[in-house]
Amino acid sequence: MMNKIIIATLILLMTSLTVVKACDICGCGVGSYYLGILPEYNKRFLGMRYQYKNLNTHLGPYGERTPITADETYQSAELWGGWNIGTKFRVLAFVPYNFNERKAQTGNGSKNGLGDIALMGYYKVFDHKGTVGERLLVQSLWIGGGIKVPTGKYEPAERTAVQESPNNFQLGTASTDFTLNAAYDIRYNDVGLNANVNYKINTENKYEYRYGNKFTANLLAYYKIRIAKAITVAPNAGVLYETAQKDIESGKYDVDVSGGYSLSAVAGIEVGMKGLSFGANYQNVRSQDLAGGRAYAGNRLMVHMSLPF
Repeated sequence: MMNKIIIATLILLMTSLTVVKACDICGCGVGSYYLGILPEYNKRFLGMRYQYKNLNTHLGPYGERTPITADETYQSAELWGGWNIGTKFRVLAFVPYNFNERKAQTGNGSKNGLGDIALMGYYKVFDHKGTVGERLLVQSLWIGGGIKVPTGKYEPAERTAVQESPNNFQLGTASTDFTLNAAYDIRYNDVGLNANVNYKINTENKYEYRYGNKFTANLLAYYKIRIAKAITVAPNAGVLYETAQKDIESGKYDVDVSGGYSLSAVAGIEVGMKGLSFGANYQNVRSQDLAGGRAYAGNRLMVHMSLPF
């Protein structure tokens, strides 16, 4: 059992060290791949997620607001689902519909439409249940990969029109991208830790633009409270870290107003009952350096619900 804990820790550490460079921040098809604590289900689940994010772009060289600074809001209503295939495999799917809005002195704008659809597959390395004294110890490790397809609309004119702003006000990236994923959960009786890491490998789109590869990791501590043997309430808190390399244009030119990192404190709650799960979390950005200081991300909100079947 201890060997399994050590192996899981090493895998997560090695994954997190695969990139140390500076986030395709929020919005468009490069949006966050934050998972958090998945709803409990035996076979399948289907549900909806809503995410809200905001971003200030076109800031001055020292991060100050200018007459052309834009306030951007990114919202998505996302159909998501999971399917356990046998006892060793799991598939997750995400179909987002995005609502982008920009307000600036130079003019307002909005874009609504289908985003980039993503599919992730996981293999269960182990799932162990045992006891330590009279207390239950449960832990599992899943690893896998995924693909994101260019179903969201990408407008190349957006990039050429605002050279000094991140190429973020898009519904999709116009590129086929890939992910490497790992998820580890350990619970001692009712107290647990949940960790997810995701490394997104982006390819160049047909407009010779490639978004920087992105790494996302979150660690959440949670406590399960059982009510009348029918409802489980799990408050949770932790951290979310995102970092991305700079975008590349025409195969060789770094885009200065891209890349960076953000570190957020996360607090949320998950509620599970027979036939329904729902939850919410708030992500408070504590530290960031985005797009060479030309962008500033605000706090984020996510709510979700799902039906196991």
